[in-house]
Amino acid sequence: MKRILPLFALFAMSLAAQTQPYRMAVIGLVHGHVWGHLSDILHNPEIQLTGVAEPNPALREEAKKAGVPDNLITADYRKLIDSTQPDLVWAFVENYRHLEIVEYCAPRKINVIFEKPLADTLANARAIQRLARQHGIQVMTNYQMVWWPANYEAKRIADSGALGQVYRLRGTVGHGGLDPAGVRNGAFFAWLTDPDKNGAGALMDFGCYNALWSLWYLGRPETIYARANHLRPQEFPRVEDNADLVLGYKNAVGMFEASWDLPRSYQDLEVMGRKGSVYMKNGSVEEQIGREPQSSAPLQPLPSDASEPVHFMVAHMRAHKPIDGLPALDINVDVVAIIEAAKQSIREGKPVAFPAP
Repeated sequence: MKRILPLFALFAMSLAAQTQPYRMAVIGLVHGHVWGHLSDILHNPEIQLTGVAEPNPALREEAKKAGVPDNLITADYRKLIDSTQPDLVWAFVENYRHLEIVEYCAPRKINVIFEKPLADTLANARAIQRLARQHGIQVMTNYQMVWWPANYEAKRIADSGALGQVYRLRGTVGHGGLDPAGVRNGAFFAWLTDPDKNGAGALMDFGCYNALWSLWYLGRPETIYARANHLRPQEFPRVEDNADLVLGYKNAVGMFEASWDLPRSYQDLEVMGRKGSVYMKNGSVEEQIGREPQSSAPLQPLPSDASEPVHFMVAHMRAHKPIDGLPALDINVDVVAIIEAAKQSIREGKPVAFPAP
């Protein structure tokens, strides 16, 4: 009995360590996606919220309305991090500040989640990559479609060979443009339409989804051609509100639209092979082989640790496993590289070669 008790105690301690919630801080409230995640963060048993940091007092009041306790809300994220020592942060800040957040968190061994894209420029994306490797932290980029069963069913069908050789992608991502009315949308709109803080306009906001799909299905492109439209200069005087991208491969092409001018919300992808095609959007995958009638592919729920950003990050942290798949660091450096090449193509009015890894 004396020998069994220490072993049992060690097992219990190990089990407790595996189930103990991680400490997480939220940095920034200017990214509109935060308001869809705050409730889940507050009620997620896998994490303990250590605080929310935002210098804008009006947004701090909005956080209180969203249910964040007053004693957890502060203005200075550095003081919050130093006083609560979180294990990870989820940053909802402007794109150009992503590097700043990693510069502060990485030496403190704090893992980071960002809303897409990884960074505003390729130089900053590569700097984030270097810091993450140097200090051994996880940096994850969150996209909505990463947590959709439809996204993976379409890829499974393509990978199965049922479509034949996949040679054409066509993706449309966007909506009718952000309404700046209200405290939350006003703060989001202010930086989203600033080319320095966002990195571009609709090209950056929605082109990153397109770039990620193209890398996932076809790998790194050889050339990138892009053009931009300013259809509503009165509303978006400093950035493009519509962008078209053509990503060239040796035996394939990706054709994409990123827009704030669409009549409804789109996050749709068509994958075409020589034998058939699939059309994916949230909640459905339509498959058609040759001239056969179109059919709806059944969708299987994703595992709990692959169905939501925090669950995904925590599962990787517990397993001491690097972030993989679509939210991973390296593929998202390439996403920013594609957007940067697209901006160059727009300036020069011609296709540009994709940079080396």
